[in-house]
Formats: sequence, C-alpha cells, structure tokens
Amino acid sequence: MTAVADTSPATTATFAPPIERVGFAQAVTDTITMTRRGLLRMKHTPQQLFDVIVVPIVFTVMFANIFGGAIAGDVSAYLPQLVPGVLVAVAINSSVVTGVQLREDMDRGVFDRFVSLPIARIAPLAGSLIADIVRYAIAAVMSLGVGMVMGYRPHSVLGTILGVLLTMFAAFAISWIFALMGVLLSKASAVQGVSMLILMPLTFTSNVFVPVQTMPSWIASVADINPVSHLVSSLRSLANDGQVTAHVGWTLIGAVVIIAVFAPIAVRAYLRRA
Repeated sequence: MTAVADTSPATTATFAPPIERVGFAQAVTDTITMTRRGLLRMKHTPQQLFDVIVVPIVFTVMFANIFGGAIAGDVSAYLPQLVPGVLVAVAINSSVVTGVQLREDMDRGVFDRFVSLPIARIAPLAGSLIADIVRYAIAAVMSLGVGMVMGYRPHSVLGTILGVLLTMFAAFAISWIFALMGVLLSKASAVQGVSMLILMPLTFTSNVFVPVQTMPSWIASVADINPVSHLVSSLRSLANDGQVTAHVGWTLIGAVVIIAVFAPIAVRAYLRRA
C-alpha cells in the first residue's frame, strides 16, 4: 500500500477578533468606568498623591521665607504673588504623572487586556486623563490652604474659584502632551525625564516666583510670551483683583489649541499601539 500524502494547504494563520464598534453613549459609559478605575488606583496607592500634597507645602513655606523679604519686603506681601504661582506650578507639574502612569500600564500589559474587551478603544486613555483632574483639584486646595494658613487672603471668592477651574483645565490640556509622550517613549523613566526637561525651563522662565521686571531683558522677553506666565497672571487677576484680563483669554485659547492638536495625535498613536 502506498500512503497518500495530504496536499491540502496547512492553515497556520491566526485571526484576530473583529473590532467591535461602539456608539457614543457606550463610549461615554466606558470612559466613566475607566475614570473610576483611575480614582480607585489613587485610593489604594495614596503615595501617588505625594507631589500634590507635600510639594505645595514645601514650595509655599520655602519660597515665601527665602524670596519674601527680597522681592516684596516681607512674607505677607509676597503671598499674593507666590500662592497663585505655586498653585499653577504644582498643577502643571502633576500632569506629568498622566504620561508616566500610561507608559507603566502599557509596559505591564494592562492596556493589551483592555483592547480584548468589548469597550471603546479611547476609554482607557480618556478615563486616565479625566481621573487625574482630581490630582489638580487636590493641588489647588493644598496650595490655597497652605497660603491662607500663612496669611494669604484672596480678594474674590468667585474669582478664585474661576481661576482654579481655569488652572485645572489648562493642566488637563497639557496632560495630553504627556499622554502622547507616554505612548511614544519606551520607558516611564524617559517620560519623566523628558517632561521635566520641558517643564523646568517653562516654570522658571515665567512669573511664577519673581516679577518679570527683575529678569534680564532677553529672559523677560521669553517670560512675556511664556504660556505659564499667562496662566499665572490669569489666576492672580481673578483671585487677587476679581478681574478678567486678556491673560484669561489667551490661556483659554492656548488650552483649547493644545487639546485640538495633541488629543487627536495622542489618540491615533495610542490606537496604533493598541
């Protein structure tokens, strides 16, 4: 007897499950669920809130006593300038955590598991960014609380609330930049390092801690167009004077432009990686 060889082609290819399209309502529901996941992560790992709880205390107390006499004559006179600056600096710097945690989740394969679920593909990314808004709120409360303990008194309660909301919106907008870095860079440490390399010059070449008039002319020119300076000036005018200035408009425009540019790019890069 002769053996008959099986000439049929071997089927070795594997087929990925089809991508399920979800509606807008389900996408919103999925995003809310992922936002809750981010909030639960903060609850169970409170050390992640170290930067928005401890840093405002250290910055306010340290800079008030170091620069207060030299810049404003005494600590109490310096607080109206310092407290809004610290609030903005802490909120913006805390937005880096968005990109770092996103990179860590991708490295651990968490987002790979999300891809296999019948949920909106954008939900894990959007939920993570929205959950971090709580971080910005904590940063604002801590900065204002420490400042008021030291003697800071905002002139307008409504203006202060509006200024805090504006700061949180700006930090949310900037977090899209760091979310993009979290997707593109290969390590969480790289995201942290590159982000700090960007934020440190932006923070210190602005009017966060010192008046622009005291800077050399070339640095003052940079500080005048620095978006951080516009945000700090917006918060100071709203909280200290109860006035809406042109800086508020420029800050809103800048935040909207950042979201319009970086959000689609970050989403596209995330979906390509997913």
